Amino acid sequence: MTNKLAANAGIMICGHGSRDKDAEREFGLVAKGLKERFPDVPVEYGFLEFSAPNIHMGLNRLIKQGVEHIYAVPGMLFAATHAKNDIPSVLTTFAEKQGNVGMTYGRELGLQDDMIDAFQARIYESLGLDAENPPENLYDTMLVVVGRGTSDTGANAEAAKLTRIVNENMGFGWADTVYSGVTYPSVGVGLEKLMKLGFKRIVVAPYFLFTGRLIKRIQGYVDKVAAENPGIEFVQTPYLNDHPKVIDAFENRVMEIVNGDELGEESLMASFKRRLAAGEIDVHHHHAEFVDPEDDTQGASQADYSHDHSHSHDHSHSHDHSHSHDHSHSHDHSHSHDHGHSHDHNHSHSHGHSHSHGHSHSHGHSHSHGDGHQHSHGVYQHISHPLGPRTMIGEGVCCCFMSQFPDELLEEEKAKIEGDCTKTAFAHK
Repeated sequence: MTNKLAANAGIMICGHGSRDKDAEREFGLVAKGLKERFPDVPVEYGFLEFSAPNIHMGLNRLIKQGVEHIYAVPGMLFAATHAKNDIPSVLTTFAEKQGNVGMTYGRELGLQDDMIDAFQARIYESLGLDAENPPENLYDTMLVVVGRGTSDTGANAEAAKLTRIVNENMGFGWADTVYSGVTYPSVGVGLEKLMKLGFKRIVVAPYFLFTGRLIKRIQGYVDKVAAENPGIEFVQTPYLNDHPKVIDAFENRVMEIVNGDELGEESLMASFKRRLAAGEIDVHHHHAEFVDPEDDTQGASQADYSHDHSHSHDHSHSHDHSHSHDHSHSHDHSHSHDHGHSHDHNHSHSHGHSHSHGHSHSHGHSHSHGDGHQHSHGVYQHISHPLGPRTMIGEGVCCCFMSQFPDELLEEEKAKIEGDCTKTAFAHK
């Protein structure tokens, strides 16, 4: 695989950074894991803020190893301001200063199959189950996915999309999304509302790469709620960290830019340059691009940086931004994902584990009704879910779809309907 990389190439993983030193160490594990995938290629990492090394440091380390072309990947779940604006600005500034270094910027991690697999594996792990041999369903359990939460509607929608995908794949009784950031519902309010549904086991799964203040706050709140509600079992799922599938996802992003097969109409870097030229970008000037901490001429030495991560530097910037910046703006640290490209997530359990449900479904069947209409229904794995299609039995559901129900389920619902004086379906009683 590595022979496809350009000569004298290096890989740079660009993170956001955290005031939590545990998060810094965990981010380094991703670089270590990726280095194992590319043993003959220099791999470095750096952060936008709060943490050392910053992105300039990592890039300089690559240059000192003789790297002439850098493949840079945002170490972020979704593409929001940091992945769309701040990191490209850092990379562009660095490349302009170097003059002779090639720079290619890839995509955020997004909802790749590998990321979804990693998330599901963490959930199974927290339940004491084998992800390679999962149960048929988890109908007695509710899943609560915790997203970062942002003012970006698209980012919040991506977290909700993830919840739905995982819910369908794993077969929970109910699933919903709460957020630890600026949107609603918050973790606390969301859990209090969801507990009213009556589930006796609730899995709380944060979709975060690494630990940090938010993760620890979420864990602390769930502990508090669990103590106040002893009749409910709360299961806390570990965050993604350096799960092998996460490393796979990073490797995929590197190989995309190596092979030039990025999806979408416009890459993140191309979008940045277009919007920069149009004057549409307000780059956060607190980020590390504006001062090279290894260059004492800019007023901050590396030693200074190691003690002061507040980035109160001389904010000179090689791009000609004619904007007046208010440095008191709040920073959206969630990573939204701009789905300009299609992920084509056909999650029919092609994730390396087989879900054999024992249902007597006729796959790929096509029905001709004699009245001129002919169609087929895809087989739905959770046809028997207590809150799903079975609740429409008795409402004239198409016979094509009805044929997917196991006989015992049909008998069960028939008995419910016959015992209902209104003769309505279970869902409408």
